[in-house]
Amino acid sequence: MAKLGKINLFVEKESDSSSVDATSYPVEQGVPISDHVEEKPDEFSLSGYIIGSNYKADKEYLKQEMKKGTLMTYVGRNIAKNVIIMSIDGDQDSSIANGISISIKLRTIRIASTPWVKVQNNGQKKPVNPSTKPKAVYHLVKKGDTYWGCWKKYGTSISQLRAWNKYPDRRIPIGVKLRVK
Repeated sequence: MAKLGKINLFVEKESDSSSVDATSYPVEQGVPISDHVEEKPDEFSLSGYIIGSNYKADKEYLKQEMKKGTLMTYVGRNIAKNVIIMSIDGDQDSSIANGISISIKLRTIRIASTPWVKVQNNGQKKPVNPSTKPKAVYHLVKKGDTYWGCWKKYGTSISQLRAWNKYPDRRIPIGVKLRVK
């Protein structure tokens, strides 16, 4: 007896599979080289029976969960958490009076999680401490200096440099101090 989600199954055979993908590149002589190995998700195959007066509803439930991609837990000889149903095959024959034989393929799924946490804002503004206000940085203009060159050197946008300094782009006087931060 095994259980997939909330459905009881009579499993005759369980198979599991683990594999990897490995890249390979041909070389002049010998065996091709590999530079990357990627793990594939584990897969399980079950074959057995759904038996009971509501076997049709149980099979339909499993099909609906498969279509939704619902994460399930399988408990049998193997235990597998976070699996999805990849396929369901059923056979009805006269030897089973109150049920069907069934084959199910399962695949483990890894859930990605993020360390990002949304910060809650309580609506209050924090007071600005004047002592933590960044001090202005100035650049002494030499021949050939431009707003573009200051942007490359200090990272301040050209529009901000223009707003602080009020000199036309092509007439920045040599020897003046430009505010750059």
